[in-house]
Amino acid sequence: MNTDSNGSVKGVVANLAKQLRANMQTYAIILALLGIWAFFTILRPAYMAPRNFSNLFRQMSITSFMAAGMVLVIVTGNIDLSVGKLAGFVSVVVAKFQDDIWTKILPDQPLLTTAISVVIGLATGTLIGMLQGYIISYGRIPSFIVTLAGMWMLDGAILLVTEGKTIAADQPTFAVIGQGYLPKYVGWIIAGLVVALLFISMFNGRRKKRRYGFELAPLYLDMLKTVLFSGVVVGYIAMVNQYSGVPVVVLLLAIAAIAMTYISNNTRFGRYAYAIGGNLEAARLSGVNIRKNVFGVFTLMGFLCGMAGVVMASYVGYGTIAAGQGYELDAIASCILGGTSTLGGVGTIFGAMVGSLIMTSLGTGLQILNVQAAWQKLAKGIVLVLAVYVDVSFKKRR
Repeated sequence: MNTDSNGSVKGVVANLAKQLRANMQTYAIILALLGIWAFFTILRPAYMAPRNFSNLFRQMSITSFMAAGMVLVIVTGNIDLSVGKLAGFVSVVVAKFQDDIWTKILPDQPLLTTAISVVIGLATGTLIGMLQGYIISYGRIPSFIVTLAGMWMLDGAILLVTEGKTIAADQPTFAVIGQGYLPKYVGWIIAGLVVALLFISMFNGRRKKRRYGFELAPLYLDMLKTVLFSGVVVGYIAMVNQYSGVPVVVLLLAIAAIAMTYISNNTRFGRYAYAIGGNLEAARLSGVNIRKNVFGVFTLMGFLCGMAGVVMASYVGYGTIAAGQGYELDAIASCILGGTSTLGGVGTIFGAMVGSLIMTSLGTGLQILNVQAAWQKLAKGIVLVLAVYVDVSFKKRR
């Protein structure tokens, strides 16, 4: 009896150790995030107060929309330096429509003008993403050069649209996108639906693996992971409901992140992106249309920049000449912190979201401690270098 019991315990420990080794990088960034939260909470207990906790997730949203698209860009072995200014350009275009054009053409139509502004913002980002993607994929010009030029041109376009002035975009209906909150009971309904979907997805995944003959992880491990994720969702809702509820923009970000995760993991388009970054020549010889796929990746990047720009205009309430400044660096850093390899072929949307939360948590914590801006930038740079070092170390071990 004791022998069987000891054998069972050893088996459980062995399975847990195997899972830890297989997902070491993911667990490492989660532990890093928890460590940052613990460090700043010890120094400033108000750091994890419901209001600040809610604002952390809202503040990360703009960077996170761009990071979700940047994952696939980097995975394919490319880079996009224009995402910050593209989101900034979209924000001033939307602000221009909200402040000037709609008041003349469609006065007293807040819902209609908000909807049209969102469509215009998404279309603007998508079209510019398509243009850059076409030049990169079919013109065969390196993405670094194209997007660097795009960053400069978009910076100039922002100055042309704003005419050097700040444009107001703080109409109440439009402001709901970036500043609004869901009713608290809606948050609990969403939590229930998400928990139910997590368990359904887990059991469906096991059934499909069994059908196709793939190795199944022990049921208790899958149950443990699902319970942990469910606990995170319920804990988040409980925390933000102590303040004002779930921010609308966080719900939009969650939908975008889930959609991008599905695209990257469950579609031919996503699998081809990883194949291109993993081995370009092998992907070409396997019949993958490299140009078409890269074009699609940059088009998708443009769409997400459009979403980030709409949120930026709504959250800030203005379109300014400095719109989008520095966001491209935060988006790239979020991906790398989240485990996206600078060498291509490796990266997850979930990791990028955690990386974005790390960047936001670090910046907010340093601001609460009244650390000078210069030291904040130095700290972010050190964290980024360490993340790249860890990524390269994992690559060598594999």
